[in-house]
Amino acid sequence: MDLPAVLFPTWLLYAAMVAAGMVLGFAASRVKWRTLDASASNAWLGALVVLLGLWLMRGGLKPGLSFHMLGATVLTLLMGPWLAMLGLAVLLLALAAGGHGDWLALGLDWLCDAAVPVAVTAGLLQLARRKLPAQLFVYVFINAFIAGGLSLFCSALAGMLLLGSQAVYAWDYLLEEALPFYFLLSWSEAFTTGLTMAVLVVYRPHWVSTFDDAAYLGSGSRW
Repeated sequence: MDLPAVLFPTWLLYAAMVAAGMVLGFAASRVKWRTLDASASNAWLGALVVLLGLWLMRGGLKPGLSFHMLGATVLTLLMGPWLAMLGLAVLLLALAAGGHGDWLALGLDWLCDAAVPVAVTAGLLQLARRKLPAQLFVYVFINAFIAGGLSLFCSALAGMLLLGSQAVYAWDYLLEEALPFYFLLSWSEAFTTGLTMAVLVVYRPHWVSTFDDAAYLGSGSRW
């Protein structure tokens, strides 16, 4: 979602900035910078460039209700949740610098479009590791396909909750006009994410930090 700052009170915009800054600071402290693989890092940067193009291809109903692919699940599975949050922050900064985002609303945008979908993906990944066998099908279907669709839908719900709670749009309008579009878009996100990760784990598994050949292609035992 591209949330215009004019739709929200100033205190909420700055509170979101502070919250986003604190989470990003914590994320940066959790990354093991010295052990990052050089080739994987280059691939991750390339993924950010691709996502920048996807985020620029957007449509919308009204201000604050835009539709575009997220790709947050792909980044989370490639980089891990902490680097994914930082990467999406860089992406939002690049969009704002190019005139495609509102600087004052970056905190709200990041919380809805980055923190929420990354958290959903990371949470589902941990749940699958604890409860399901470590199999390739589980990784692609649960952690990529389902997580991709669910992450976009939860991101959209977070944005609509903000818009509805601030009385920007009526709840009836959000639920009847906007929600169906996000539900349909979540299927596109799920399919694209599942297909992308299926190709990557087969041809470039060393780029995927959350995928382990020995675990997923071995005996299929639990983590």
